[in-house]
Amino acid sequence: MIRSQLKKVLDACFDKGVIQGAWSAAGSGRFTVELPKHEGQGDFSTNMAMVLAGLEKTNPRQIAARIVELLQQESQLIDRLEIAGPGFVNIFIKPQVWRQVIPAIMEKGETFGRSDIGGNRKVMVEFVSANPTGPLSIGHGRQAILGDSIARLLEMTGHDVFREYYYNDAGRQMRVLGESTRARYLELLGLENTFPEDGYQGDYILEIARSLIDEVGDSLKDHADVTPFKEKAEKHIFKDISATLDRMGIKFDNYFNERSLYEDGLIDEVVAELRAKGLVYEKDGAVWFKTTDFGQSQDRVIIKNTGEPTYRLPDIAYHREKFRRNFDWLIDIFGSDHIATVPDVLSGVRALGYDDSKVTVVLHQFVTLTREGKQVKMSTRKATFVTVDELIDEVGVDVVRFFFMMRKADSQLEFDLDLATKESQENPVYYVQYAHARLSSILAQAGEKGVEKVAFAAIDPTLLVQPEELQLLKTMSGFPAMIEAAALELAPHKVIFYLMDLAGQFHSYYNKHKVITEDKSLSQARLCLIEALLLVFRNGLSSVGLSAPDKM
Repeated sequence: MIRSQLKKVLDACFDKGVIQGAWSAAGSGRFTVELPKHEGQGDFSTNMAMVLAGLEKTNPRQIAARIVELLQQESQLIDRLEIAGPGFVNIFIKPQVWRQVIPAIMEKGETFGRSDIGGNRKVMVEFVSANPTGPLSIGHGRQAILGDSIARLLEMTGHDVFREYYYNDAGRQMRVLGESTRARYLELLGLENTFPEDGYQGDYILEIARSLIDEVGDSLKDHADVTPFKEKAEKHIFKDISATLDRMGIKFDNYFNERSLYEDGLIDEVVAELRAKGLVYEKDGAVWFKTTDFGQSQDRVIIKNTGEPTYRLPDIAYHREKFRRNFDWLIDIFGSDHIATVPDVLSGVRALGYDDSKVTVVLHQFVTLTREGKQVKMSTRKATFVTVDELIDEVGVDVVRFFFMMRKADSQLEFDLDLATKESQENPVYYVQYAHARLSSILAQAGEKGVEKVAFAAIDPTLLVQPEELQLLKTMSGFPAMIEAAALELAPHKVIFYLMDLAGQFHSYYNKHKVITEDKSLSQARLCLIEALLLVFRNGLSSVGLSAPDKM
């Protein structure tokens, strides 16, 4: 917004310097406009002088003085300038410029913060991708929220987003699921059974077996084939997973089954192609992929000596299919336990002739639940994990979504249940949503007290002079740039940090200044500010799938 206006002014300043012979054109596009790290260092800062000094082999403060001289001719935007440190130019924007943020927000309304920076680029976001062997764990929950929030932010910035869920309903895991279900089925019938040593222990297996008895009675008691048990379990669990995703407001455009890679001969195609390129060999009865040709320390087995593929091979084949569907950008959201797999898959992508720079992998760390400072296990299903549904039941969907985004994806997440259930400003979710509710309440009170809301053109904006008001305007003006950064960096935590910061500024302002006063003109000016703030909170919350309550 104002930052982009300032960048244009700086670009014009640079061009003037080139024309006047102050510096060469070599520095074009190399300097930045940043927010200063410390208060009092201006509204923005540029490193232009230091960049140019490095290229021109001259003193940066001398170049900074020339930049200031040229920028002082810009009277509409800039209030004053300072040279700091080795040659930073700190820029102070005129107060009346910040006040123009309000009509810009009001004009765009719910589209404020949206942009077309993505250029309709086709992006696939693959996330969750949990096999149907049990309910979604809180680890899957963090991944689901990350993926969904990233997809929402990319859509908000003009990307053409496609959400995909990749799963496997074949193989050993699913066979064990079928065996576990059959054992519980026989147990419920009072018949002799042997529960698999590594079977699925959760109570949800009993639920599945019980529903199977309701459907078919004891007609499967002598059935040696686990297929009907596996199919029943898969159907039941996928229904459970879908219901959980619905609770979190998450939808997918496609579910891709790993089994189709085998049925369509795509696995064999990949092996044949790698073999034709001389990138696979046989050793100890296994098939090895020459990952050392792609910078790795050792080659990897892609087909075991039993003839069974390792997990790397279908993953490589799956990514080839992604490229074949002509996506411009492939985003994978994985748990950190996939860290060893990623280089192998990217090596496979390169080996097959595709550009692996189009693949971005977001690895997230695990989640720990705590209560009274101690780690807790709150599963009621007697499984080895806590389900997303159990967590939602305890703290609510918005809290789960918010807390899962409060840390960078690669940071360990400690989910404090005591904090999450507090209805006070200590709880960051409550703190942010209460700001929106309080803003809504102020606007409602204005109507009740007969204070008429008017358009920005009808107010006296010079009445918005308080330091807290100007700071709110500055922060709101940065909303579009923040959304772009959060989208392009695949970092929804930036939205959460921004909203917490804006909420803090608003609560501080509200505690210090009355919005509805005896002065009608001042009240109307401040109500315009309140209305703009309300829109920014609403747009910010919705950008990452959070609700914006009017009352709390």
